[in-house]
Amino acid sequence: MVSIENITYSYGRTSKNVLEDISFKIEPGECIAVLGNNGAGKSTLLKCIDRICPAGKGTVVVNGKDVFQMNGRQMACHIAYVAQNAAAVNMTVFDTVLLGRRPYIKWDVSEKDQKIVNEILSQMKLEDYALRTVSELSGGEAQKVMLARALAQQPQFLLLDEPTSNLDPRNQHEVLQVVRKIAKEHHICVAIIIHDLNLAVRYCDRFLFLKDSHVYAYGGREVMTSEVIEAVYGMQVQIIQHEQIPIIIPFPEVNSESGSQSVFAVKNEERKAQGRLQGAGRKKILFG
Repeated sequence: MVSIENITYSYGRTSKNVLEDISFKIEPGECIAVLGNNGAGKSTLLKCIDRICPAGKGTVVVNGKDVFQMNGRQMACHIAYVAQNAAAVNMTVFDTVLLGRRPYIKWDVSEKDQKIVNEILSQMKLEDYALRTVSELSGGEAQKVMLARALAQQPQFLLLDEPTSNLDPRNQHEVLQVVRKIAKEHHICVAIIIHDLNLAVRYCDRFLFLKDSHVYAYGGREVMTSEVIEAVYGMQVQIIQHEQIPIIIPFPEVNSESGSQSVFAVKNEERKAQGRLQGAGRKKILFG
């Protein structure tokens, strides 16, 4: 289990806290979505957890061990982080993914290491790219390689900063399916920063909404409501169900902060009025 307690961070002593008393827990095998507007502190939160940005206050505990007390090798065995814009490297895809095994390699690469890399390349559908140089790949393909390298670390806590931002729709779903499957099978805790609410609600178990430096809401689908989304994003939405899959429809042209009547309320009243008219018409035909 992962326990985040009271993480607080600012970019300078005199500046306002970007994060303030951020606390939440993740159960083994769970994927959580980190949600919020641009500038809400989502990427900073992941960097604090990975010690890239040293938190001014708070703790990160992974399976009973304090991450802030670990050395580099211990950290790499517990946490893997994939940045939003990973730099292209002049290495083959296979060797790049093999770097994920570095915390476990003592003298030389073992057969187990090679087997793990080949399995992940297969799961990510990167087998045909194994001998190609990462710098020659498209942005989306390179992004998949960096995710594959993180998975090769076999971490207990996986941090993903917008892993689908450069991917086409099909690859977005395939990548998140793989991440979710591996998380469940290996009991890995996963935190994903994602802007697509429909991908979040489909592939994540819990949702962490950040607003004004604090946790606005955290929980399962019970917090993925139109009220919470409107409060965090300042935009009205409607949530519908299609084949038991929630679909979030945004209405950015409607000002959620105005005192005007909701577009949904207006449409509902129109439908009711239309139903009353149709009912009156049927009565006229029946009774003259």
